[in-house]
Amino acid sequence: MHESVRGPGPGEAAYGYVGVVTARLLVVHHTPSPAMQELLEAVLEGTRAEGVEGVDVDVHPALSATASDLLAADGVLLGTPANIGYMSGALKHFFDTIYYPTLDAKHGLPFGYWIHGDNDPEGAKRAIESIAGALRWKRSATPLLVTGRLDQGVREAAFELGGTLAAALMEW
Repeated sequence: MHESVRGPGPGEAAYGYVGVVTARLLVVHHTPSPAMQELLEAVLEGTRAEGVEGVDVDVHPALSATASDLLAADGVLLGTPANIGYMSGALKHFFDTIYYPTLDAKHGLPFGYWIHGDNDPEGAKRAIESIAGALRWKRSATPLLVTGRLDQGVREAAFELGGTLAAALMEW
């Protein structure tokens, strides 16, 4: 367990929150489109939902996230577009970067993910599940699979995904 101080969330004054962080949630994302950015923002809002305390959220684009980032994390959320039936090359790069350095270090790591595409996200889902399974991570939230345009229901599901993983870490 590490200690640090979480910064204020939306609507909190800088002096309004000081608390001990007991868990770190790593968010690794590839956001090449406005829809992916919108999903990322909704997920992050969920990690700061009312009742979520003591979780430090560490956000990294997939191309810059490292094995050290993952080793410092108590849980991970992944976001990717579905490109030609597969996860983005950026998220695959993240997995390639962290695979061997963390292979035996993070068994049981709680994780969740979201995928957005204009067509079938199943190939990307299979790839993420396969790699996470090889790493022996534990899926701790229902995946969010989105095709087409975003609507309020999708935004709420993204918020719920972030909140669910953050809340799971409060018990970690």
